[in-house]
Amino acid sequence: MGTMSRSEKRETTRSREPSVDPERPVDPKAAEIRAEKNAFKRLGKALGPGLITGASDDDPSGIGTYAQAGAQYGFATLWTTIAMLPMQTAVQYMCAKIGLVTGKGLAGVLREHYHRALYPAVIGLVIANTLNAGADIGAIAAAINLLVPIPAIVFVVPVSLGIIGLQVFGGYRLIDKVFKWLSLALLAYIGAALFARPDLVKVLLGSLVPTISLDPAYIGILVALLGTTISPYLFFWQASQEVEEQISIGRRTLRQRRGATRFELKYALWDTMAGMVFSEIVAYFIILTTGATLFVAGKHDVVSATEAAQALRPLAGDASAFLLAIGLIGAGVLAVPILTGSAAYGVSEAFGWRSGLDHKITRAPQFYLVIVAATLVGMALNFLGVPPITALVLSAVLNGIIAVPLVFLVMIVCNDRAAMGERTNGRLLNVVGWVTTIVMGLAAMGLILTTIFG
Repeated sequence: MGTMSRSEKRETTRSREPSVDPERPVDPKAAEIRAEKNAFKRLGKALGPGLITGASDDDPSGIGTYAQAGAQYGFATLWTTIAMLPMQTAVQYMCAKIGLVTGKGLAGVLREHYHRALYPAVIGLVIANTLNAGADIGAIAAAINLLVPIPAIVFVVPVSLGIIGLQVFGGYRLIDKVFKWLSLALLAYIGAALFARPDLVKVLLGSLVPTISLDPAYIGILVALLGTTISPYLFFWQASQEVEEQISIGRRTLRQRRGATRFELKYALWDTMAGMVFSEIVAYFIILTTGATLFVAGKHDVVSATEAAQALRPLAGDASAFLLAIGLIGAGVLAVPILTGSAAYGVSEAFGWRSGLDHKITRAPQFYLVIVAATLVGMALNFLGVPPITALVLSAVLNGIIAVPLVFLVMIVCNDRAAMGERTNGRLLNVVGWVTTIVMGLAAMGLILTTIFG
């Protein structure tokens, strides 16, 4: 047989691509990326849902977990941020791919193809997200209290109402811009590390040489780090935001959204990788900062991000504590809408309701009702005497439990031709995905055991 020419190879490749509506609106971002010659500017233009998802992964509960890891074990857990990066990236990219290829959010795809698993997953998601949102609202109020000497509880209601107002009246494009700017607040944690004066040799050892211990407390913190990094609410958010992006450029019907070109998937991968790298860099520097200060000073009993910021003041100075507080406020205001929004996407898609931040409240009343209800219930938890740590533990347990079947379902969907057409997973993505599924399964069992017997 003769060798195919380049043009024949291109035609063969195109023929394997899933059919897309030839009349669907062109993605202007894709055209801008193609035209941009500078690699860094191309990456900047590609940033979108993946960056926001990565930044929101560092919510106050996650920040508290990273701070606790640094305070208890110094630099010994720095290596986990590097080890988790490929797992986190693989899962989130698959969720992005589901949204791009099917034109639906994750719950919508599960409703169509795996309906028996849908309702238990969505119920668990809503409960866990509401508890987590409540704890994060409390953390925002506590962080504001670090800057303004007024009781933290005073800030709970205005913070909650402000977040609701942004989601209900903001519109998708405004929210997208606000979230991107809020993600910059997390850079404060990198700044805080500069005031911590860490031992660079010990930092390198902690980063490159995994510390393995059978101590139940150490296993517990490893499980917590994994659970707070690969969280179910991010699965739903990422897929739904890819759909929102398509709607925002005029692809309003399912037919127009269905299918994705190789180029669209390529820049979605860039976006996702950038977001996950950003997420792990922030986690790395929180562990580094608290390890260089709290651990060295013998303050190992820090159980929240606000306690970490307070404890840093006499050790690393007011500037470091101020940066941690600013980062915590930004992270919380970014995370709470994503927690309640992902719950709203899940519920709305499960029941076939119209959903999306691009809709006015009159066009998607049930979607916004879920957002408002989840935020108000989370707010109320701060007045009912529910300890924030209890709420975080409960949400972590629920997230740890529902993450396993959800990662499994994401893998099944991404290898199902009925759902994904020719855009099923390649070998590398499958290997990383199944390894992640197994690790998450072991982590869930460890989380349950450490919660019960810890």
